Amino acid sequence: MTTIPSEQVKTKEILDWKGLHLLNFRTSSCSQKLRIYLNLKKISWTSHSVNLAAGKNYTEWFLGINPKGLIPVLVDDGHVEIESNDILMYLEKKYPQNPLVDESEIENMNNLLKDEDDLHEDIRNIAYRYMFGGLGKKSSKGLEVFKNYKSSNSELDTLKMKEVSFYETYGEEGITNESVKLSLVRFCERYNKFEGHLTNQKYLMGDKLSMLDLAWFIYSYRLYISGFPFHKLYPHVLTWFEDLYSRNEFYKEVNDPLILKIIRQYAKISTALSGKSIKALMPKQ
Repeated sequence: MTTIPSEQVKTKEILDWKGLHLLNFRTSSCSQKLRIYLNLKKISWTSHSVNLAAGKNYTEWFLGINPKGLIPVLVDDGHVEIESNDILMYLEKKYPQNPLVDESEIENMNNLLKDEDDLHEDIRNIAYRYMFGGLGKKSSKGLEVFKNYKSSNSELDTLKMKEVSFYETYGEEGITNESVKLSLVRFCERYNKFEGHLTNQKYLMGDKLSMLDLAWFIYSYRLYISGFPFHKLYPHVLTWFEDLYSRNEFYKEVNDPLILKIIRQYAKISTALSGKSIKALMPKQ
C-alpha cells in the first residue's frame, strides 16, 4: 500500500494542506532522490523537515500520517502518498512534461525500481557502517513508542516491525562484517550489469536520463563516499556517476553538512585501521 486513505490519517491538519508538500530530511537517501526529481522537473513544492536524528518520525504527529515511521511522505492537496519510488511514479503521471519514464517502459520501470528498493537495507548497512560511524541508534524510549503505536491500518502496523527489528538488532550488534559482505555482493551483481550497459550508452536505460538513474545515483553516491572501488572495478559506472554528481540538481541535494563529513572521515579511518574497510570486505572479482 502506498496511498494512505484520508480516513486513516490521524493527523488531520495535513488534509487541508493546499498544493504539493514533501515531508523529508536533508540526509535521507529517499528524500534526496525525490528532491532531485523535483529539481529536474522544476516542480513547485513546500518542504517540511522531519528530523530523523532527533526521532521526530516516531512522534504521534508523524505516525498519524505514516504509521511505518518512514520518510519521505508526499501530501498533494490532502492526498497522502508514501514510499519514495511510488511517489516518483505518482508525480511522473501528474507531471508528464520532460518525462523520465517512457510510457512504454512504465511496467519495466516499476520492476527495476522494485529491484532497487529491495536493496534498501543493504545501502543502510553501508551508510551506518561507513557514513555514520556507528551513530544512528534509536533511543529505547523512542523505539518503544514506535513499536507500540497502533494505527487504523493493520498492514502498515505489521510492515513497520521490519524497521523495529533492524534498529533493535543494530542497537545490540551494530552492522556486522557478514552483513556488509552480503550487501557488497548484491551491489556488485547490479554494477556488473550496469558496467556492461554503460560501455555503449550514456545512461542506465539508454542515451536519455531516466528515473532509474536518479534511484541508482543515490545508492552510488553513498557507496562512492564510503570507499567503494568504482575506479578499479566499474570505470564506466564511475563516469556516469561523476557526470550526474557534477550537476547542481544532484549535487546540492547530497552535499552533506560539515559535521557529517567529519563523522564520515572518522569512520573511514577507524574502519581502515581495524581491517573493516569496504576494500577489505569486497567479494573476490
